[in-house]
Amino acid sequence: MKKSQLLAGILSPPIALGGIGAAILINRSWWSLTDNAISDLGKVGLPHSWVMNVPLLISAILTIYYALDLLGEMKNLVSRLGVLVFILGLFFLAGIAVFPEGTEPHYHVSWGFFAAGSLGFLMAGAGMWFEGNRRFGIFTVLLFAVEVLLARWAFGAFSGVAIAEFIGIFAILTWHYMLMWMKFFKDK
Repeated sequence: MKKSQLLAGILSPPIALGGIGAAILINRSWWSLTDNAISDLGKVGLPHSWVMNVPLLISAILTIYYALDLLGEMKNLVSRLGVLVFILGLFFLAGIAVFPEGTEPHYHVSWGFFAAGSLGFLMAGAGMWFEGNRRFGIFTVLLFAVEVLLARWAFGAFSGVAIAEFIGIFAILTWHYMLMWMKFFKDK
């Protein structure tokens, strides 16, 4: 893997989370973790919607660049398909920035990001399990199960979806960084 791809993989999540965090601070007078969606921070007509949308787009592009190298790292069809589905999720993440809340495609690209990102990491982790990396495969399946259970709980417990969205985001980021650590730092 090129150093630039590794750096892109390391920096991409803090860029996205930094944009979301800055947007929360700017909009703290009306935005609530329990009553809103994260996408409310980037909606059409909001004066500073770019504060969240631009970092999301940059993050998606950087992570796609990083993840393209993972295709070569994966040894079987299931893990490769998982990485491809994960990359599809990243295109949907870019779509969230390009089609913010208030545009017709937004709902679809938002769900696409969470569904493809999570299914992609599950498939890639399961494929790695088949390759013989049992520990990471078990970790992946457990992470996915916890994500789904917590997100389902959050959908029912709160009027907004931001907590469920953050659960999905942090599951994807946890998998991303654990895979990176395992593949690129553990054996070095």
